[in-house]
Amino acid sequence: MSNSIDQAPPRTVGFWGTALFPVNGMIGAGIFALPAVLAVEVGSFAPWLMLAGGIAFMPLALCYAWLARRFENSGGPVLYGEAAFGRFVGFQAGWARYASAIVTAAANTSVMVAYMAALWPALADPVIEAGAIATILAIITGINLVGMSRAVGALGVMTVIKVVPLVALAVSALFEGNPAIGFALPEFSRVETVVLLTFYAFMGFEAVVEPAGEIRHPRRDIPRAIVTMVAAVTALYMAVIWAYLAIAPAVENEENALAGAALDSMGEIGAVAIVVAAAFSIAANNFNSSTTQPRILYGMAQRGMLPHWFASVSPRFGTPANAILFTGAASIAFGMWEGFAVLAVAGTLIRLVTYGICAAALPVLEHREGRVNPIHASCAAIAIGISLFVATQVDTQAVMVLASLLGLGTLFYLVAGRRTPQTELPAG
Repeated sequence: MSNSIDQAPPRTVGFWGTALFPVNGMIGAGIFALPAVLAVEVGSFAPWLMLAGGIAFMPLALCYAWLARRFENSGGPVLYGEAAFGRFVGFQAGWARYASAIVTAAANTSVMVAYMAALWPALADPVIEAGAIATILAIITGINLVGMSRAVGALGVMTVIKVVPLVALAVSALFEGNPAIGFALPEFSRVETVVLLTFYAFMGFEAVVEPAGEIRHPRRDIPRAIVTMVAAVTALYMAVIWAYLAIAPAVENEENALAGAALDSMGEIGAVAIVVAAAFSIAANNFNSSTTQPRILYGMAQRGMLPHWFASVSPRFGTPANAILFTGAASIAFGMWEGFAVLAVAGTLIRLVTYGICAAALPVLEHREGRVNPIHASCAAIAIGISLFVATQVDTQAVMVLASLLGLGTLFYLVAGRRTPQTELPAG
């Protein structure tokens, strides 16, 4: 398959396709485990804690939304960081986001295969497990390779499969549970132990900015998708947690606690639906990442930060084929390596680097234009503060992994980051 450097991927994604990216970035395995964890720690206050988490996270989401109005090419944090702070920072913002996503994709696929092993015990065999991980990642890569519209279509189907059982669970709680779950403020120490989980629940929304070059109206649709989907996911989390409390408040913190609640309210079929939804939720989260992350490599190559090879577009499918193939191969490699878990632990910290750079970029760009918006600046300050707070909660090992990955990114930049950009940096 011959590829073209000069050809650009077509803009085929409308608003609803755009909205799938933040939804599937945020909703993965967490929504199936978090209700039981929060119920044990804070009881009936759990839905309101999620609301507080969504409100606290919104300033960062708004920073991305306001930045997305300024740019229409793929790359997201690469473009934002470069426009505000120069090429090296832009490279590190993109590299940090990409490195985090690659190891997370490998980790998520391992979790997905572990879920599937409950139905097919043969998958517990290490050799078969490794083969299943490689096969799943190869299939995802193949679907992404043959066109963005096909990838969005597959993502839409998986989204329906994972969201419908969760909505059904919430509805069933109205009839089979005790809707009046009450309201009691927990001890602060109990809230403190789980408050970070409410932040982690929303991480991944930013995936939508990365394939902007293939969205029909990126400056209009991406901001709308970010704000509406962060709000919608907050509401969904609250509804699912409320349903769990209404149906099974006494269930201990178990991995299958949500399936247990579904069994009580909807029977065996409901429990199976939740298990299937969990598997598809992880798959969709992984698929979402595998669709958006190659666009970071493509955007970095367009900006002259990586070799031209990564900017190649398939004339037949209109996709950044080399970036997609490289991402698939890297994900499979990490999935085969048992030691990748240490990198996955550091993935959140690595992503916080990108968050900090992007939040800081907004007021810097506005100051350069001589018109700093006080609301924008306040949201940026809140987003940076929360990101720094979360960063202080990680262990030393995660910091060491972060330093190693940023050092590796610096080496890549020195080797390949001096080419002339192929695209301009439109802003304003």
